[in-house]
Amino acid sequence: MGSSAEDSSRSVWRNADAVCFDVDSTVCQDEGIDELAKFCGRYNEVSKLTKEAMTGKLEFKEALRQRLGIIRPSLNQMRDLIRTRPPNLTPGVRELVAELQHRKIPVYLISGGFRGLVGPVALELNIPLQNIYANRLKFFLNGDYAGFDEEEPTCRSGGKGEVIRFLKAKNDYSNVVLIGDGATDLEACPPADAFIGFGGNVIREEVRAKAKWYVTDFQELIDALD
Repeated sequence: MGSSAEDSSRSVWRNADAVCFDVDSTVCQDEGIDELAKFCGRYNEVSKLTKEAMTGKLEFKEALRQRLGIIRPSLNQMRDLIRTRPPNLTPGVRELVAELQHRKIPVYLISGGFRGLVGPVALELNIPLQNIYANRLKFFLNGDYAGFDEEEPTCRSGGKGEVIRFLKAKNDYSNVVLIGDGATDLEACPPADAFIGFGGNVIREEVRAKAKWYVTDFQELIDALD
């Protein structure tokens, strides 16, 4: 991409009135669903489907349904995972979020992962829990896995764009920046006014090729605010 495209993204970034982060492999160094699969002893079967979902080879909701159907996490397993594995934050994200908050710029977490796993990340970064948009797992009364809420926009392809469109309409934002590593992030711009590809944990070639601005270190974004 030419530098003028990057310059326009940098301008939106300097004037951002809201910043949305993807969570898995962006704010956190790992993929939440893969960590859940490891914890439940189902990682090998699930990781291949995660890759297919991230590269867009498998429709997102279908990939989510298939992976959860293999893992079938119980409520107790989710609680144990949260208790024993604190969020594995990406270096620099704490400082970046703090800088945005210092500038009174609202920060949102928009994830194709699970609200139960994203909540501790938000708490760690002082992001209000109502600023989380993520998938909800469902459980039977005995705590067994009962599926996921298929009405959540984040469970389907194009869902992150739906969330951003909703946020813009509700809050009158005009410079919304989305930062993420995957295909589902890239496709959400527009309606996001700028997309910044992040490759600090994993570089997805398709995203690096198509992103107007691509960074591998959050410090670059902190420096670019001034």
